[in-house]
Amino acid sequence: MSPLVSPEWLVERLDDPRLVILDSSLEFQIPSESEKDWVNKIPNARRFDYDKEFCDIESSLPHMMPSEERFNHLAQELGINNDSIIVVYDNSGTFASPRAWWMFKAFGHSQVYILNGGLTEWKAQGYNVTQEYLTDTPKGDFNGTLQSNYFVDAEYVKAKIDDEASLTVDARSRARFLSQVAEPRAGLRSGHVPNSCNLPFAELMDGHKLKTANDLSAILKSTLTKDADEYVFSCGSGVTACIVLLAALVCGYENLSVYDGSWTEWGASPNLPIETANDTDDA
Repeated sequence: MSPLVSPEWLVERLDDPRLVILDSSLEFQIPSESEKDWVNKIPNARRFDYDKEFCDIESSLPHMMPSEERFNHLAQELGINNDSIIVVYDNSGTFASPRAWWMFKAFGHSQVYILNGGLTEWKAQGYNVTQEYLTDTPKGDFNGTLQSNYFVDAEYVKAKIDDEASLTVDARSRARFLSQVAEPRAGLRSGHVPNSCNLPFAELMDGHKLKTANDLSAILKSTLTKDADEYVFSCGSGVTACIVLLAALVCGYENLSVYDGSWTEWGASPNLPIETANDTDDA
C-alpha cells in the first residue's frame, strides 16, 4: 500500500479506535510552501511537534532525530500505541508531514501514513475542522526501536562520496545546489556535497499535494540516472529531503535514508568538502 492516503480514506477510518491523527506542521516557512493555517485542525488531531519536542533538544542543529528513549516517552505521552494506525498531516499540504512519517518508519512502525495535501486538501473536500487538539488521551504503549540506517550523519555521507554504489540526492533548489544564490541560513557556505545530484522537491509537488506516481516516476528516472544500491537524501535541514525520499519510495526505489544534519550542518563545517557550479562545469 502507498504511504499516501486521501481525505476519503481517512474519513472511512475515523471510528477505528486504533486511529491516531498527528498534526506535524512546522513554524518554519518551507520554500514554495502553501499558506499555513494555524487556526483549524482535523478533528481529534494531536500535535506532533518535531521541531521543538520530538527532537534532540541538546543539538545545535534544527529538529535532529531524538534518542530512542525520548521518542518513545513522548509518543506514549501522546497516547500512541504499538498497534496505532497513524496518519500524519501538516497545515499547508504535503510539506512537513513526510519527515514525521519517516521518523515513525525509522522507529519500526509500519502502520503510518501521510494525508496527501494535508489540512489544505481536507478543507478543499469540505470535511469538518476544529480549533482544538485532542489532548485528553490515556498513556500509550509505543515502544519503537530506532533503526540506524534511516537517518545518517555527516561522516556517513562523507565516506560515500566516492562510492559509485551510493548516490546523495539534494532536494534544495537548483540555484542553491549550484551556489548561484546565498544560503538562507547565515554563515553557511554555498555549494553541494561532491558527486551528489540535484532533485528540487518543488518539482515533485502539484500545488499542496505530491504529484501522481506516474509523473513522479518520469521525473525521478530523468534525474536518478545512476544505478545506485542506496540513495541518501539531503536538503537544508532534513525536512524536504523526506519529500523526495517519499517520491522515490512511491516509485519503487529501495535502500533510502536521510542525511539528518543536511546542509545546515555540511555548509557550516570547513572540514567537509563542497562542490560548486564551477567545479561541476570543470568536471
